[in-house]
Amino acid sequence: MSVTVKVDLAKCVGHGRCYELAPDVFGEDERGHCRVLVEAVPPEHEKAAMIAAANCPEDAIKLLKS
Repeated sequence: MSVTVKVDLAKCVGHGRCYELAPDVFGEDERGHCRVLVEAVPPEHEKAAMIAAANCPEDAIKLLKS
């Protein structure tokens, strides 16, 4: 099973929790908002991506399993 990540950029206001908690999956753009570094999350980074998604105050991050 693979995990992909999607971010609703309209919801993101740049708290930065995602790229602090999962720096191998998320980065920041020039305004400090979320930027997805890897859409298909490697298995070794899935737990960090789940923690980052759970800690997004705007609920802007969705992890999809396929």
